Amino acid sequence: MKNYDPEVPPNPSEWLALDEQERIQLAETYHKAARIKLPRVMAHACFHAIVENQIAEGLESVVRAMARLMNEGLSRHDALHAIGSVLAGHFHDALNTKDKDFGSTAHARYNASVERLTADVWRKKF
Repeated sequence: MKNYDPEVPPNPSEWLALDEQERIQLAETYHKAARIKLPRVMAHACFHAIVENQIAEGLESVVRAMARLMNEGLSRHDALHAIGSVLAGHFHDALNTKDKDFGSTAHARYNASVERLTADVWRKKF
């Protein structure tokens, strides 16, 4: 895989065959070539790679959310951003929680948040 376009789903086996750094670099290269100004392009690319990984691995909540968000009018790229925003929120919570049992329920909470995500909710936030 030589190029990444967030509007085109990458072939899951090709995507997962790449090293994680290669996936991030592909997402970063896309954004730079498209001249999309971002405050932290590397962090942005990391979130792209993580969500694409979840899709390629068949994480059901994310796969369903992508279809739902696109049916609600988001481009594939914006749907990735919407899911990435949920992921970023969960990372923030994980880093700032004092709940020692956070890890035991983090996956279920993430899935539930992704399942509740709608295009309207994301548009209002961003």
